[in-house]
Amino acid sequence: MHTVAVLALPDVIAFDLTTPIEVFGRAVLRGGDPAYRVIVCAAEPEVPAGPVRIAVDSGLDALRRADTVIVPGRNDASAPTPDAEAAALREAAAAGVRIASICVGALTLADAGLLRNRLATTHWLAIDALAQREPTARVDPDALFVDDGDVLTSAGAAAGLDLCLHLIRRDYGMAVAADASHLAVAPLHRAGGQAPFVVRNPAHHATATLEDLLAWIETNAHRELTLADLAAAAHTSIRTLTRRFSAETRQSPMEWVIGVRVRHAQEMLETTDLPVEQIARRVGFAGASSLRAHFRRLVGVAPREYRVTFGRSVPALS
Repeated sequence: MHTVAVLALPDVIAFDLTTPIEVFGRAVLRGGDPAYRVIVCAAEPEVPAGPVRIAVDSGLDALRRADTVIVPGRNDASAPTPDAEAAALREAAAAGVRIASICVGALTLADAGLLRNRLATTHWLAIDALAQREPTARVDPDALFVDDGDVLTSAGAAAGLDLCLHLIRRDYGMAVAADASHLAVAPLHRAGGQAPFVVRNPAHHATATLEDLLAWIETNAHRELTLADLAAAAHTSIRTLTRRFSAETRQSPMEWVIGVRVRHAQEMLETTDLPVEQIARRVGFAGASSLRAHFRRLVGVAPREYRVTFGRSVPALS
């Protein structure tokens, strides 16, 4: 039987930990036999997991004897991975064990050296942190999960469910995976990526020199702005402003403005029933076609699709 070992690091995210336990633990073959044996491994018999503590029966040595190791995220994603856990993951990988991470668990894989020159993803809030921890990784900021063969990574929270169902499909085929998705009341495959969930160019964004200007943009993005307007508001030259934006936000000044306008449009699509044309003009775009083009480029879906998914209208129960 295929053994899945879930690694419980200190301060593990309980949701990330329990998702593979439930999905793999309840998967069954067409004949009714369990598809997986699931164990939880840790360096200590008891592991803190936010407001709860997890009692664990298996030690780190069990990782290299598993067929698949799942690495959940930790509440403090900035915390370095303990040496013992990092070494155990390297040993498991060297032994040919398939290793997958959920959410910011990708940072743990990076600390263990398992993402070198690999394609990977993680929660959108940790994309930059992952790139910093493993500069050679090719980080896909939009993917719900990335399958790079024997190492897989997923985006935040619910994307861990997508990853687990994908692994079941790899191991046992579509029929068994479909049964598991029905049991989880989750689609076997979700279209799109995590782009619609990203909060773009947030109102409160810490930078070295641009915070006052970013706050100004937040309240003036609906106006017809030019690069010269932004430079004047910042009391600097266009050249200096462009250089600072590139260094501190990795965007051009006008790209930042567009990102703010798109976020404002998202908020209005979520909370109002206004037509897209009115929303476009209220947030600063020339018209609906301009909003649609930038919205699809940044969010990955059309405004109408976004409203269906995130809007305030809730279908009546029948």
